[in-house]
Amino acid sequence: MLKLHHRLSQRAYLAWSRIGRGMTLGVRAMLIDGDRILLVKHSYVPGWYLPGGGVEAGESLGEALVREIREETGVELLGPPELFGIYRHPAPPRRDHIALYVCREWRRGAEKIANYEILAAELFPLTQLPADAAPSTIARLREVLSGDPPGTDW
Repeated sequence: MLKLHHRLSQRAYLAWSRIGRGMTLGVRAMLIDGDRILLVKHSYVPGWYLPGGGVEAGESLGEALVREIREETGVELLGPPELFGIYRHPAPPRRDHIALYVCREWRRGAEKIANYEILAAELFPLTQLPADAAPSTIARLREVLSGDPPGTDW
């Protein structure tokens, strides 16, 4: 029951934030470790995603990136993240934009404990992504690994 309450609370917050805000800006991290990638599973949507979240008022993209990956995965960056692209999120209301950073120098601190937002954070081989990896995660990974320029839409 508590899990359902958290899921409904999170969805209500996301819906309300879309009404009360103009354009929103988010960050996502592609945390690559050799031939593996770190993905997260959220409590409020199915599938595996690149970790990240919203940029708060007064926060830079870099500060938001560091905060979000620490909160969701327990990862500490050891080198500078590389801005790969800025995308428009095509889902209505079409006000969201996402900055994608590629991070190749990092380490995991204490194991991430599952919470009401993040159920799991796991490393997967780049050649064996989970069957329910989000289409946007797969598309971004293909762009980065192929050297293609970033697309327009997330």
